[in-house]
Amino acid sequence: MVGRSPREPGNGSSPSDEEWQAFLQESESESGAAASAPKEPSARARMVTERLRHQGEPDGWRTGPAWRERDGRAGRRRKTWAVLGVAVALGVVAVSLKPSLLPGDPLDMGEPRVAEGAPLPAETAAPTAAPAPAPEQVPTLDRPFAGSPALNWADGEAGVVLPAAKAVGSVPKERVEQALLLTRKLLIGANLDPKTLRGERPTAALSVLDPKQPEVVDHLTASLRSPDKDHDPLSLFSRFDPDEIRLVGDVVKTRGRMTFKKGEFAGVAVHADYTFVYPVARADGSTEVTRTIVRRVLDVELSDPAHYDVTSGRLLLLQYDQELANSACEVYDGFMHPQFTTSAPTGAAPTGPTEDPYDRSEGVERDDSEGCGTVSRV
Repeated sequence: MVGRSPREPGNGSSPSDEEWQAFLQESESESGAAASAPKEPSARARMVTERLRHQGEPDGWRTGPAWRERDGRAGRRRKTWAVLGVAVALGVVAVSLKPSLLPGDPLDMGEPRVAEGAPLPAETAAPTAAPAPAPEQVPTLDRPFAGSPALNWADGEAGVVLPAAKAVGSVPKERVEQALLLTRKLLIGANLDPKTLRGERPTAALSVLDPKQPEVVDHLTASLRSPDKDHDPLSLFSRFDPDEIRLVGDVVKTRGRMTFKKGEFAGVAVHADYTFVYPVARADGSTEVTRTIVRRVLDVELSDPAHYDVTSGRLLLLQYDQELANSACEVYDGFMHPQFTTSAPTGAAPTGPTEDPYDRSEGVERDDSEGCGTVSRV
C-alpha cells in the first residue's frame, strides 16, 4: 500500500483512510521544502480532520495499539477492610421485605452446591448470584479455607482453565491457542508465582508483555521500583511484604473464566476474569489466619505482526481492573496489608458500601468515588 498514490476507484467511492494517509506522507517526503508551504486543505483533508477531532486519533498503520486506561487510570484498587459487621435490626427489616438480599444464594441461583471437599466444576459463564454462605468456621493453620466459599474452588494453576481454542475470522486456531496460553502465563505469573507473592520482581508475568508497548512496561517498572498512588504494582500483581505477612500453606484458591474473540488489531483478543483467595498469617509466628481476596479482570490481545509493529508471541495489555478485599485502605507501598480481627485496623477508615468479595455475578466497573468499603466475609 505504501508507495502508491491513492486514486479514486472506478465506482466513485473515496479512497480509504490508510491510502489517504500514505499518500500524504509520500507527498511530503517527495516535495521536500515545498511541502512545508501553507496550503488550503482539500475537502477530503478537512473531512478527515473534522472526523478525527470528534473521534480521536486512530492507531497508526504498523504502530502498536495504545494502552487503554479505564476511567483514566491503569486500574481500580477497591480496597476493603476486614469484616466489621452491619446493623442487625436494619438487616432483618431489609430481608423481610426482599428475601433475595439474604447473603449467599438462598434461591440456588449462583454457584452449584457441592459436598465439602468436592471441587466445583469450572466456571463457564458468570454466576447469577453470590456463592451460598459457608458454615461458620474459624480458619486455622491446618484448615486455612474453613468457613470460605473458596474451599471448593480449584487449587492455584488448576483454576485457570482455558476454553477450547478455535479460529476466529482470519485468525487460525493455533494463534488463538497461543493467546490463551500467554494469558494464562500472565495470570499465573502475576497472582500465583511464589516469587511475585513475596514481593520479588514478577519476571514470568512481565515476560509475556510486549516491550513495544513502552507506556505499559515503563509504568509497571516504575510501580515496582517506586510504588505510590499513581504507580501501584497491586493494580496488576498480588504482593505481600514478607516481613509482615506469610502465606499459610502452599495453596491459593482460584476461580474464573476466560473468553476470546476477534481482536481490534488484526489478532485475537482475550478477556480474563479471575478471583484469587490468599490465606495469610502474620510473619511473627502468630497462629491467627485470615484471607485476602483479589479479583482481576484483564483484556489483552495477541496482534498480527504483519499488520502492526508488535513483537511476535507477546501480548498487548489493553486494559485491566481489580478489586482487593481485606487490605488496608489508602496504603500505597506496593504490598497488600491484610487486616486481622485481633489487631487495630490500619490505613484510612472505610467510607464505602459493604460488599461480598466472593460475588462474581457482577462486573468491577463501579464508581470508585464510593471509596474504600467493608467486606461481608473473608
